[in-house]
Amino acid sequence: MPLLRPLFRYAFAPAFFLGFLGSAILLVSTGEPKWLLLPLLLAAIATAFAAEQILPYEPVWNEDRGDTARDALHASVNEGSAALSVAAVPLLAGLSPAAGIWPGQWSLWLQLALAILVADVGITLAHYASHKWAPLWRLHAVHHSVTRMYGFNGLMKHPLHQAVETAAGTMPLLVVGLPMDVAALLGFAAAIQVMLQHVNVDLRVGPLIHVWAVAPAHRHHHLASSTRGDVNFGLFTTLTDRLLGTFVIDRPMPRDGQVGIAGRLEYPRAYLRQLAEPFRRRQMP
Repeated sequence: MPLLRPLFRYAFAPAFFLGFLGSAILLVSTGEPKWLLLPLLLAAIATAFAAEQILPYEPVWNEDRGDTARDALHASVNEGSAALSVAAVPLLAGLSPAAGIWPGQWSLWLQLALAILVADVGITLAHYASHKWAPLWRLHAVHHSVTRMYGFNGLMKHPLHQAVETAAGTMPLLVVGLPMDVAALLGFAAAIQVMLQHVNVDLRVGPLIHVWAVAPAHRHHHLASSTRGDVNFGLFTTLTDRLLGTFVIDRPMPRDGQVGIAGRLEYPRAYLRQLAEPFRRRQMP
């Protein structure tokens, strides 16, 4: 059993990402209805929760703090709205005079890889702006109010902030004619990735940590500090962080009691109060 722990630690992230994303691509490429991505996402969530029990980074983060049901509601609303937005892709893409630029002749894998790289830049810049501009920070603070990091955290966002990030990441793609199949897979890939960023698994990815924005790097971003947490904004990659000078890795990762919003221990915990909070508070981190 001790020999299996290092194997699990290094195999989990690539197996999780490539396994579920590969299954999604196979499903879409064979013409299956796209709503089947939902049970696949539920299977990914269940897998992440199981992995957290097998090899937790911080065992105490596996304990419910009265937040699991709330975070499940956040996830349901946000993923539901994401699914609806995918349905509007053909209309939005069709309105653009540059819609024919998209390389639709490429394989689905390559089209998705291109979409991920483009969306990653836009979403990362929107994320960065959310830490610098008060109106966006008030929406984004909902996500940073968590006091433990586990799989659901990545899907726990204010729906308006998710809309901002989604628009920043997908508008350039829609302008050049992003196909609906690729849009659906991009949304699925983003959901898988945010789980890998927040999952409470003591995972390792070796040298890939310098290019892949997974939990060991992203935990630094959730440090309850108005300055030291302004790092590692990337969704999929560290590329934009490196251009911004905001990538860090060589420092101790936050532990229990060190994540959250500095000076905001009283931040609302109930779902509806969290939706209303950005319109009542005017504070930067």
